Amino acid sequence: MGVVDDRSADLAAVEAARAGDAAAFAGLVEPHRGELRVHCYRMLGSFDEAEDLVQETFLLAWRGFAGFTATGRWSVRAWLYRIATNACLNVLTRTPRRVLPAQLGPAGDPHLPLRPPVDHPWLQPFPDQMLPEIPSADAGPEATAVSRETIELAFLASIQLLPPRQRAALILRDVLGWPARDVAAAIEQSVASVNSALQRARATLQEHLPQRRIEWGPVSEPTDEERQVLSRYMAAHENSDAAELARVLSADVRGSMPPHVTWFEGRAAVLVASRKGFDPASPQYTGRLRTVATRANGQPAAACYAWDEAAGEFRAFSLDVLRVIDGEITEIVSFGPDRFPSFDLPVVAPDR
Repeated sequence: MGVVDDRSADLAAVEAARAGDAAAFAGLVEPHRGELRVHCYRMLGSFDEAEDLVQETFLLAWRGFAGFTATGRWSVRAWLYRIATNACLNVLTRTPRRVLPAQLGPAGDPHLPLRPPVDHPWLQPFPDQMLPEIPSADAGPEATAVSRETIELAFLASIQLLPPRQRAALILRDVLGWPARDVAAAIEQSVASVNSALQRARATLQEHLPQRRIEWGPVSEPTDEERQVLSRYMAAHENSDAAELARVLSADVRGSMPPHVTWFEGRAAVLVASRKGFDPASPQYTGRLRTVATRANGQPAAACYAWDEAAGEFRAFSLDVLRVIDGEITEIVSFGPDRFPSFDLPVVAPDR
């Protein structure tokens, strides 16, 4: 049997669901909600759309469950993945790929004003508290549902460069570990076509993934090193301390702020831009900041709140997702305050 032939579903529950028992159906599909959300997020690069696609997957599965058989080719889990994958492929036929600013043009000059925000399908961050619980490595196929590198922003940004069916084939085969024949059946392609798509997809990722990358491994709790770097990053911003910020940045750090197209490359450039935010005399002064530690995409993140003088409170300003390697920050992606609700972060900073 292939990896996707996990026969864990209760046969009695399957029969009850086929007969129209909504509670039995919910009991079969709800345990897979978390990993399906991650799967749709990988496919689409959008947390919001992933939420919608999981709901659509369950609706389609409910409508077609009378035709499902527990002794057929697919387990309930694999059948849901098949539905979700094809629902995502349908969405991708009519929507542009989601990107980060560095994929749209060369790095900007930090001495110049930021280019205005652009209404573009930007890549969205994924809150760690929404990741499914990861079982031990010997627990079966679910153990491969979420791996650290394949949820990081660098991987998500790179995989969005793939054509939709290449993307689906690579996720099902290399991330989830499905056999090629099951991937082919799921996306209605021949095995030869799947293998060809995989070869092209792997070559593209090899070209675009960062050179300094970690091995694909399970998402884990933040390391002491990550906590320390995040704490220093947060303190530097709360204290407007550019010197301390410089000490935690790698020489080749990248900084971007979607929906602004402008992005910066290198420690010097990021510091020039940051000092503008720290300087009360600068037109780009952000005001006093308060920060809250969080996690996104298996990476440390800081929720930043800027002081609103009129309101007399610290209000949501940015969600900074950090990539930390060897004790240094190699990438900062600052998302807007519209991402706070999906992280269950308040609009107004909590009291200390």
